[in-house]
Amino acid sequence: MIQSVCRFIYHRILGWKEEVTVPDFKKCIICAAPHTSNWDLFLGKLFINAVGRKSGFLMKKEWFFFPLGPIFRAMGGIPVYRSKRTSMVDQLIEKAKQAEEFHLAITPEGTRSANPDWKKGFYYIALGAELPIVLIGIDYQKKCITATKYLRPTGDIDKDMREIKLYFKDFKGKHPEKFVLGDL
Repeated sequence: MIQSVCRFIYHRILGWKEEVTVPDFKKCIICAAPHTSNWDLFLGKLFINAVGRKSGFLMKKEWFFFPLGPIFRAMGGIPVYRSKRTSMVDQLIEKAKQAEEFHLAITPEGTRSANPDWKKGFYYIALGAELPIVLIGIDYQKKCITATKYLRPTGDIDKDMREIKLYFKDFKGKHPEKFVLGDL
């Protein structure tokens, strides 16, 4: 039922399409970019449900106020306390290892503003939990979300991050000027 409703909204009402060739892993980290608008979350959740997959997501804790907090948690949201020095990466590695299924979407830019210094927490979670990283690109110009590549982290973060960034180079966010790849 939820899949049908999401498919109807995503395809018929909004007019978006998808290209998905990656396997439906029981456990994975989803690296989603570009992230230039608050609409990316809702579009991404519609997409993931429309294609019959699951995903939680990280979001700064400031968004978890009433009445949005319970809604975001129900959607799979996990609040991130950026002011505290917690071992969130270690906690998520353990959670992934213990779970039978684990799908977590993370935006590597860590913000909707232009940020050439991508966060690497998603990479370290995947490396530590031995999970594949599924790359999902959002393209507002083509009205298409694409998931055609995944990689398994090798431990050579510079090489792997370059490959990840190159995957996203042609996608156009809602606000393309807010998306930068940084050093390749």
